[in-house]
Amino acid sequence: MLVRMLAGDSFAANCYIVASEATRRGLIIDPGVQAERIMETVAELNLSISCIALTHAHIDHFSALDIIRKTYNAPFAACGGDAPQTSPQPRLIIPGLTFTPYQLPFPPDRVLKDGDVLTIDDIQLTILHTPGHSSDSLCFWGHGVVFSGDTLLRRTIGAALPGLFSGHDHRQLRDSIQHKLLSLPDDTIVYPGHGAATTIGEERRLNPMLHS
Repeated sequence: MLVRMLAGDSFAANCYIVASEATRRGLIIDPGVQAERIMETVAELNLSISCIALTHAHIDHFSALDIIRKTYNAPFAACGGDAPQTSPQPRLIIPGLTFTPYQLPFPPDRVLKDGDVLTIDDIQLTILHTPGHSSDSLCFWGHGVVFSGDTLLRRTIGAALPGLFSGHDHRQLRDSIQHKLLSLPDDTIVYPGHGAATTIGEERRLNPMLHS
């Protein structure tokens, strides 16, 4: 399985292009970087895109979704049913900085649920529903890797700020990590939504947020 990470630009969120090495067909996970960068990489790798998938509906993870969806005429998949609705006004985070609450721009073509399998030729990714950072957070696991979104990051975990963002629940996030991610083999490569890759074993031993 081919995996190419595009490190985030304006939003600092990672986008992943995942494809079968045999057929060159694949998917894009979290198109939150500039659409031009994604399209250039897909062309460079000589791939065809069959699906776009979201780990969760925060704008930094899907800012290029509409352009990418139309460019490749590809369906997109996400956790649709539990995603919170947008609020009418941005929330003030610190003086001078606001955050516009999130919402999928249109319904997903495929609603993903825990235990579903996303299949493209010889690629099979099992869906893990991991709420806590958001109610709709998903991870994609298979072939010795897990795309963890903002659930588990290198040496930290996703933000969970109850009362500030809808769907944030720290206890639920810790439970999701404990029961869905730390149950994976230690050598599983973790491709997070922000920052560098790691492994389940490294995070089990070295992540201070998992021992506090």
